[in-house]
Amino acid sequence: MPRLRLLRDRPVARQVLVLQVGTVLLLVLTGILLASYDARRDARSRATQRAVAVAQTVADAPTVREALATPDPTARLQPWTEEVRRDTDTDFVVVMGLDRTRFTHTDPDQIGGRFVGDLGDAPQGELFTQEYTGTLGPSVRAVVPVEDDGRVVALVSVGITVSDINRGLRRDVTVVVLCGVLVLLGGLVGAWLLGRRLHRVTHGMGERELARMYEYYSAVLHSVREGLLLLDGAGRVQLVNDEARRLLALPEDVVGRPIEELGLAPALVAAARGRTAESDDLYLAGERILVVSSAPARWDGRDVGSVVTLRDHTELRSVTGELEVVRRLTESLRSQNHESANRLHTVVSLIEMGRAEEAVDFATSELHVAQLLTDRVVGAVDDPVVAALLLGKSAEAAERGVELVVTGTVPEGSGVPPRDLVTVVGNLVDNALDAVADADPRRIEVAFAGEGSALVVRVGDSGPGLSPGDAERVLDRGWTTKASPGTGRGLGLALVVQTARRHGGGVEVGTSPLGGAEFTVTLRPRTPVEST
Repeated sequence: MPRLRLLRDRPVARQVLVLQVGTVLLLVLTGILLASYDARRDARSRATQRAVAVAQTVADAPTVREALATPDPTARLQPWTEEVRRDTDTDFVVVMGLDRTRFTHTDPDQIGGRFVGDLGDAPQGELFTQEYTGTLGPSVRAVVPVEDDGRVVALVSVGITVSDINRGLRRDVTVVVLCGVLVLLGGLVGAWLLGRRLHRVTHGMGERELARMYEYYSAVLHSVREGLLLLDGAGRVQLVNDEARRLLALPEDVVGRPIEELGLAPALVAAARGRTAESDDLYLAGERILVVSSAPARWDGRDVGSVVTLRDHTELRSVTGELEVVRRLTESLRSQNHESANRLHTVVSLIEMGRAEEAVDFATSELHVAQLLTDRVVGAVDDPVVAALLLGKSAEAAERGVELVVTGTVPEGSGVPPRDLVTVVGNLVDNALDAVADADPRRIEVAFAGEGSALVVRVGDSGPGLSPGDAERVLDRGWTTKASPGTGRGLGLALVVQTARRHGGGVEVGTSPLGGAEFTVTLRPRTPVEST
């Protein structure tokens, strides 16, 4: 068990390398053995076939039959058979009588002696082959009959010694071994290169480390409440968890696709591809406001991509918008309280100076102006929240030296929730206040109108307006001219577009009669099913 545990703790790359080296060695050695066995079998088979072919050729030669008919066959056959032996690279060519008496032999001293070895069925006219140890040592031999008019008159035996066969076999095996060594070296080099790459890819970790990392990472990715998005150096999505898919409405085949192809806001894409760390920045994605943090991912000092975390901020942002309305209204009331105190002191001073009539005129004129503004706003908007927003914006505009004019009315039963109307009017008026900061005159017009069942809100200003290029991009998700992407500002127009689309309407950008930009928002009443 300790030895098995030690093996399992080794890096996967090393284990694979050892396995590959062992496999290559086994395959090469098995191949060499099989090739050597096959070469040995082929060598003996070829030697037998060659001996048979030479013996049959000699037996069929007229020279042999003519010599056998003479009183001294050896005188004519010995030189001729030796010449045949040398030309065919065999070790002996023996012509013998049926009584085994040799007429020829490689060793002249053996002529006249008896042939050593079996003859098989050769005297009966059949071919016979065998491996036998004779006067020249072990040899592979063939014995064939010499026939004359259908009668067997002599026998021819041709042999090749085993030592000669083995010399040829050693040459063949040497070639096989050299080829095997080359294959082995190539396999070892390939295994080493593959092991090196695997070591680099797995970072030298063992199989238990990899398994533990995968299990824990998978559990963490699918259990955390934050969205997690991992990109490689080319901006392709390599890892995404369930929450990120939900928040960004990503398709199933998102892994491996460039983030630019996912239809996300340009600012969000730029933040994800950024090479600097960003934390807790607000971006718009579809109908959600996301808090996004991104940071480059590095390994061994090199960039391998980026990590993006996402948190849903939509509901909190809506509540924060309402609180912002209340805060601004409070600031407006505080400012008006200070202004009212100044006016009250003025009235008291006039009375003390004995100018009671002038004091009365001063007080009633200020009350008349304030009451006219309140009546105009309340007459246009029945909802107290929206009316409070417009009163606060009017006070803020007055402090900035901007004239804010409210015209028209919100039709009864428009079906637009106060929260959504606050989002539209508040953001458009805020943008208009920023737009007329350097204008002359400074004027903003807010108009409400009903078109069928839809509510139309128009906000125009006397600012510089929008350039043609900005007018085309102003409604893009996450677009802003007030701040760089990721600063938390510049989401106003995106929220207005989001609200209008949620109500089945839209936003149009044009030129105001005052000379600046004019935004026209159409809000249609939502059905009970849509509101849920």
